[in-house]
Amino acid sequence: MAVNHSGNRSRSRSRPFKAPQRVPDNEIELSGQVIGREALRYTPAGIPILTFTVKHESTQIEAGTSRRVRFEVEAMAMGEVAQRMDTDDLQAGRGVRLQGFLASRSQLSARLVLHVNGFKLE
Repeated sequence: MAVNHSGNRSRSRSRPFKAPQRVPDNEIELSGQVIGREALRYTPAGIPILTFTVKHESTQIEAGTSRRVRFEVEAMAMGEVAQRMDTDDLQAGRGVRLQGFLASRSQLSARLVLHVNGFKLE
């Protein structure tokens, strides 16, 4: 117990502050197969956008049990990444490893989309 200025005992204990370890808030790495894509398009400001869909299948461990995971996710790339994906011939059936983050499709939509800022064709 600590003694305060008035001589009364206080039960407060000082504990050293431990700063939380910085963890990226929203980073995704996902592999899968492209199952569809739209044509490269441009925003009114001239920024290229490529929208496509990826199918993912894997086995994950959850609560100590093996679980088969299968899903499809809409993805989009903008700018240089979109142009490179288009040039590298991203097509249905291609394997791909994506890096990016999850966000809404646009400011007017709550629909979740994988925004791609890096990729590797497999």
